[in-house]
Amino acid sequence: MTFKTITIEQHENLAVLLLNRPEKLNAFTFLMMEELISAFDAIEADDNLKAVIISGAGRAFCAGADLSSGKDTFNPSFDNFAVKEDDFRRDSGGILTLRMYRFLKPIIFACNGPAVGIGASMQLPGDIRIASEDARFGFVFNNRGIVPDACSSWFLPKIVGISKALDLTFSGRIIEAQEALDISLISSIHKPENLVEDAIKIALELVKKSAPISIAITRQMLWRSFGQTDPYDAHVIESKAIDSRGASDDAREGVNSFLEKRPAKFKNLISSDMPDFFPWWDDKEE
Repeated sequence: MTFKTITIEQHENLAVLLLNRPEKLNAFTFLMMEELISAFDAIEADDNLKAVIISGAGRAFCAGADLSSGKDTFNPSFDNFAVKEDDFRRDSGGILTLRMYRFLKPIIFACNGPAVGIGASMQLPGDIRIASEDARFGFVFNNRGIVPDACSSWFLPKIVGISKALDLTFSGRIIEAQEALDISLISSIHKPENLVEDAIKIALELVKKSAPISIAITRQMLWRSFGQTDPYDAHVIESKAIDSRGASDDAREGVNSFLEKRPAKFKNLISSDMPDFFPWWDDKEE
């Protein structure tokens, strides 16, 4: 696939995706949203790819929305690309993060520099977020006279807690990598020259011993647990998943490989072998 705003390379069984508008500090556009969604679709469909790593080309991760339209950047009257519902215009950042939310493989963000606005909020659906020493994060929406985007009003409090989320969004202040680590916005800080290499190591550790379908189901079980009101809801899904997986070739291989003290060779594929009960939720986008 050929893209204008991103690049994708394969490292072993991983996809490494770079936001690629370095001359604009990887500023976010509608085209970038479309290309990122196309990339997620392609990576999810490729059974040879087990996870995706996302970073930025150049010195920034993403400087936020492209402001080339000046004061009318966020004016819906000047938006010729918007996806519209009956009574509202959908936020393009939210369309992207909802696609990440539904993704069936691990997502690792490797933030290499400043990440402001959508550059910060698009990282929230990542399963693991790491950053270089040069990274900065800013949820600057209120400073621009708008409000948080990309479903960040849902994601951010779940990651850093409600009080810290309100602190970051009310003030719009820029935080450095160490504070991001302190509040669990990221899980580790890395030398800039080692960032992507370290992200690859983390991704390989996540997927090298586990069955892809088990990872896919587990990712959705845990993320979607935030919408459950009772642990019994989790019990129902876990029970169905355990029954389905327990009867699978993967489960037999997982047990046999453990008993025989050898690496497992899981053969069930996301593209063809997802269980009948999946998905178990009503997807508002489908």
